[in-house]
Amino acid sequence: MSNKPTILVTGGAGYIGSHVVLALKNFGYEVIVLDNLSYGHPEIVKEVLKVELIVGDTNDRPFLDQLFASREIAAVMHFAAYIAVGESVQKPIEYYRNNVVGTLTLLEAMLQAQVKKFVFSSTCAIYGMPQEIPMTENHPRNPLSPYASSKNMVEQILGDLDLAYGLKSVAFRYFNASGADPSGLLGEDHQPETHLIPLALLTALQKRSSLSIFGTDYETKDGTAIRDYIHVNDLASAHVLGLEYLLNGGQSEVFNLGNGNGFSVREVIETAKQVTQRDIPVIESDRRAGDAPILIGSSAKARNLLGWNPQYPDLNTIVTHAWQWHQRRHGKQ
Repeated sequence: MSNKPTILVTGGAGYIGSHVVLALKNFGYEVIVLDNLSYGHPEIVKEVLKVELIVGDTNDRPFLDQLFASREIAAVMHFAAYIAVGESVQKPIEYYRNNVVGTLTLLEAMLQAQVKKFVFSSTCAIYGMPQEIPMTENHPRNPLSPYASSKNMVEQILGDLDLAYGLKSVAFRYFNASGADPSGLLGEDHQPETHLIPLALLTALQKRSSLSIFGTDYETKDGTAIRDYIHVNDLASAHVLGLEYLLNGGQSEVFNLGNGNGFSVREVIETAKQVTQRDIPVIESDRRAGDAPILIGSSAKARNLLGWNPQYPDLNTIVTHAWQWHQRRHGKQ
């Protein structure tokens, strides 16, 4: 048996959550996954990760109280959010209920059970339009969607709960999570899919007829938007470091997690073509409202304070790992 404590991972049947569960297991932690399976994949938890899966919802306070009373949980890592920016504009109530009220209910249950260490999956979307590149943690916060606002609200709540109750948290503001575990056993499988790299690979697999480029007239090197893509395993390793920082008595902190490099939409598509050796038909469309020309984050703070050192900064590696997963998921064609 492990002598490391038990960690509750909400949303652990999803994309980032499942990779964090794998990292926790590799570091010797006991893990319990809590997921309502609205988007998660139970077979990943049971067959690949081989950890306990508890099906339940973060809005269900009696259920949470029973869970914390019956288990010795040292910390909670929270990934159970809705994440589609466009959908959040159409369905703000659902996003605020799940992302804000659900998180608050979880935090209340934690405090009741005297569990005071919390790792939160936040987002660079809380910054809004960049005023400086690269963006640091001190960048002004100006969320432009209900999704981004919901994450910003939770960060505000975490600060207040630290002052009032001593709840210590680490909030990670991700840039573009991408890639897949090199084993090919875990990967990105959203329904519907909205992220560029999986969309490109699904087009290469002829699961989609074409890929849309939104905006070709930005003031960038090739006219398309530039984003900071970070390998999901590098995200996962940062979360373990953040957890250990809290378990060792660290104070509440926020950290950007990004690559520090930007890649344009065209560069991503060209890399996907090279990796897959397939054609990827594109349709050039107008810009989307609210899309920034360039989003690149500084992760210097996480490197300095947590000792985080990304292992897979190369775009070709990120796309190659994602391709291995998609071929396995959809059958090699």
